[in-house]
Amino acid sequence: MVAHAFRRIPKHLGVIPDGNRRWAEKKGLSKEKGYAYGLKPGIMLYELCVQLGVEELTFYGFTQDNTKRPSLQTAAFRKACVEAVKMLSDRDASLLVVGDASSPLFPKELIPYTRRRTFGRGGIKINFLVNYGWKWDLGNLQRQTNNSPHSKSNFLSSIASAELSRIDLIMRWGGRRRLSGFLPVQTIYADFYVVDDLWPDFRKEHVYDGLLWYQNQDVTLGG
Repeated sequence: MVAHAFRRIPKHLGVIPDGNRRWAEKKGLSKEKGYAYGLKPGIMLYELCVQLGVEELTFYGFTQDNTKRPSLQTAAFRKACVEAVKMLSDRDASLLVVGDASSPLFPKELIPYTRRRTFGRGGIKINFLVNYGWKWDLGNLQRQTNNSPHSKSNFLSSIASAELSRIDLIMRWGGRRRLSGFLPVQTIYADFYVVDDLWPDFRKEHVYDGLLWYQNQDVTLGG
């Protein structure tokens, strides 16, 4: 199935790749082993989005709340995020990592990516949320206001994730039906599609099914 099979492709696709730990347990592995199996699906999705003509793709890497998990798990998902960004830097993409880089839990290897960097021929924008928290994101507005009490900052340009555009469609793997703090500003009018299969069991058909569902959604943006 190719792009012309759809009359409408989301410009910005948000991805919540959930279910790595549950997948590992089903396979008889310890929970932290599941994160490494989420790398190949990420590359498959990237390649599919390039083919479909998606302009921007945002992956939910890990949140500040996730760092409360056992140390073996936090080390594993931090490593997986670093590996994912490195793998994509070998392809055609414009990469940006968004998250609290001031924390020791932010992988130091990803600090160079906290400013958007273009690799190869560029093209699709890819954003990774790493050590991201919605309170941290929106709190940047308050921090700017405190530093410049007399300025009249525009809200949308003052949040920490200001460079990310409005999301058209969110796809969440793993069957859970919640946003989990995923970009509260950009997702305000996003459609939300849930894949019941776990993220490491990713198949292209998941995306095709989501896009077929998306064709029939009424996009009014509140109008």
